[in-house]
Amino acid sequence: MANLLENNVEGKIGTQKYLCSITWRNGTLLMDEPENVGGQNIGPDPFSTFLASLAGCTLSTLRMYIDRKGWDIPEIFISLNLSQEIKGELVTTITRDISFSNEVSPEIKERLLLIAEKCPVSKILKNQIQIDTKI
Repeated sequence: MANLLENNVEGKIGTQKYLCSITWRNGTLLMDEPENVGGQNIGPDPFSTFLASLAGCTLSTLRMYIDRKGWDIPEIFISLNLSQEIKGELVTTITRDISFSNEVSPEIKERLLLIAEKCPVSKILKNQIQIDTKI
């Protein structure tokens, strides 16, 4: 099976508690935990970064579709959060609220809701995920 990314996303952590450096094809992202759990709040925590991936993918997918249709929707806004509870097993629920800078008809909203569900990261999260870990 071929990789989706040309280069691996790589990370490292030193002795500074929770501060991680994550690199990808042409940049570096610092990740950290909030001060209330022992980090220094230098960068987003892993949950925020995870939701940022879904946010970016959703927004880009919607923008491509809106532009292709020629609709007058200058800005798209998204707000995400997640919750977890144990129902026999751990159940994670992601809430994703999308809004627009101007009025959008109910028919277009319904279509954009379907398109949001088709963003590649949404598809990954809604299907089976297997993590193969090696040391």
